[in-house]
Amino acid sequence: MPNIQKGINVIIEDGAKIGDNCIIGHNVVIHRGVIIGDEVTIGDNTVLGKEPFAASTSATTSIEELKPLSVGKGTTIGASCVIYKGASLGEKCFVGDLATIREKTKIGEKTIVGKGATVENGTSVGKRVKIETGAYITAFSTIEDYCFIAPEVTFTNDNYLGRTEERKKHFKGPTLKKGARIGANATLLPRVTIGEDALVAAGSVVTKDLAPRKIYAGIPAKYIRDVPQEQLIEEQVFYEK
Repeated sequence: MPNIQKGINVIIEDGAKIGDNCIIGHNVVIHRGVIIGDEVTIGDNTVLGKEPFAASTSATTSIEELKPLSVGKGTTIGASCVIYKGASLGEKCFVGDLATIREKTKIGEKTIVGKGATVENGTSVGKRVKIETGAYITAFSTIEDYCFIAPEVTFTNDNYLGRTEERKKHFKGPTLKKGARIGANATLLPRVTIGEDALVAAGSVVTKDLAPRKIYAGIPAKYIRDVPQEQLIEEQVFYEK
């Protein structure tokens, strides 16, 4: 066993690999095959590598063999999180308390998944993304690098609202291009694309594709004005070209 600090009542199943200088809280469960890099912190009551299971009526979850969960070096995972088998987290990510990350989801380096946020299955999240408290990222969504998603934002992926078999051919969440920003409590309808560096105001409902570097607001979201030059992603000190 490498040099780790381990709490009370920790379960580490056979085949799990844990790097050096990790801190594992009380009552943590690490399932078979999970791969954890060096210097990872895991909060109390967290479950890593959970096997997905589906309701008999589920339309977006399939039971299949998945790759092991992998957690990159220097990542911090809060208390009572659930991260499924088949997910991967890059280096220096931060996952807040009570967050859920589903199978076949990839999270890029230095990305934040906030307290109570949910990232559903089959979703791609880039590097240095911020997904704030309580946000819901539906299955089959794409979020590119440097995006910002404010608290309680909702992504959707089913225009048929659970009716007809035809809907299964069209499941697709929103796509956020690099640097897009979504304000608190906004709702994004299925399959919409938010252009690079576009901004959606709080409480808006996005029903169609939005152009890059524009500000949109309202129900439905409509063009308001251009994003100021100083707010563009390439102007920010943290932006890596």
